[in-house]
Amino acid sequence: MATIFQGLGGAAAAAAAASLTNSFDSKKLLLPSSRRSPAERKASSFLVVRSDGSVNLNLGSSSGRARTVDKLITNAVATKADTSAASSASKPGHELLLFEALREGLEEEMDRDMHVCVMGEDVGHYGGSYKVTKGLAEKYGDLRVLDTPIAENSFTGMGIGAAMTGLRPIVEGMNMGFLLLAFNQISNNCGMLHYTSGGQFTIPIVIRGPGGVGRQLGAEHSQRLESYFQSIPGIQMVACSTPYNAKGLMKAAIRSENPVILFEHVLLYNLKERIPDEEYICNLEEAEMVRPGEHVTILTYSRMRYHVMQAAKTLVSKGYDPEVIDIRSLKPFDLHTIGNSVKKTHRVMIVEECMRTGGIGASLTAAITENFHDYLDAPIVCLSSQDVPTPYAGTLEEWTVVQPAQIVTAVEQLCQKLQ
Repeated sequence: MATIFQGLGGAAAAAAAASLTNSFDSKKLLLPSSRRSPAERKASSFLVVRSDGSVNLNLGSSSGRARTVDKLITNAVATKADTSAASSASKPGHELLLFEALREGLEEEMDRDMHVCVMGEDVGHYGGSYKVTKGLAEKYGDLRVLDTPIAENSFTGMGIGAAMTGLRPIVEGMNMGFLLLAFNQISNNCGMLHYTSGGQFTIPIVIRGPGGVGRQLGAEHSQRLESYFQSIPGIQMVACSTPYNAKGLMKAAIRSENPVILFEHVLLYNLKERIPDEEYICNLEEAEMVRPGEHVTILTYSRMRYHVMQAAKTLVSKGYDPEVIDIRSLKPFDLHTIGNSVKKTHRVMIVEECMRTGGIGASLTAAITENFHDYLDAPIVCLSSQDVPTPYAGTLEEWTVVQPAQIVTAVEQLCQKLQ
């Protein structure tokens, strides 16, 4: 019943995209990334995606010039109608970019608990490769914000040891791909020590950093490692997708007594959203209902949330009513929220940036089939990235990742099977 269909690739993907060109531009949500030196990046231009869906290009000049680019579908709200810019501006709270929300959550926890500390490459006075830790070294000192050598296995192991002694370290991988060098520490130590010590040790550590397919960053810097770490016993995994849940998940992960891996996407750091002034945390094991619907359940996370919401706007105009859920918790899955949706729509589509073979979608498909098989009226469709190293060429890179046009086509085919 739970047949997995691979995301369209190569010529098939190009044909699907071409057939729906008039509906939307699938490239609009791909934010640019930089491969310049640290000094150049400080004064570089960047995209700011505001909560009303507009995009400003900060040119990095002293004049502060900015020009408006295209409108993006960025507000994945739990309503069927789009939220207007006026209503968003009138909400209480303050606006932050996603990387600023991560920093704010981290700073609040460091203020609250003196045992919280940060370690990683360039996290100190440079402020982190994506500025998540900017200014923290000056505020808390070099012992609580520790710059480390380029040795992921060493400083990850040091963080695990620090957690065993009562500290609450946050280990930053400058790129999630680099954490493969620390896989032994994360698997044999981080995930197992609570069990192998008979409960004598807890490992309250957060391992976080940027990952995912950027904009022509090449294969080694475009890793999606969710599936690599998913099989490790004793590890929790979450993926943030908005400034709101980035801060909430960061705070919850730091307070957890379990080791937590927080996945951030390199292309989402400059998303902007209004978040509450008062303190809040997000549940580490709870999915988020993004858009209620009746016809099909679309499960997604991280950057693909925005590809799905872009496709959803086209699907609504075609008469479909998709229900979109950001699963957020990659381990364990929130089967309560997912199950209630499956029982309502009876059709499931999974959209992920992870690899097809052994990816999050494969595990999620197995879980849904095992628990909710009788509620399915059609095979589960899983759109995943291609099983190839991510190409450097921009066009080829897009073909390896699921695009909104493919989502629209797949939903139409899934719903038409029962008509």
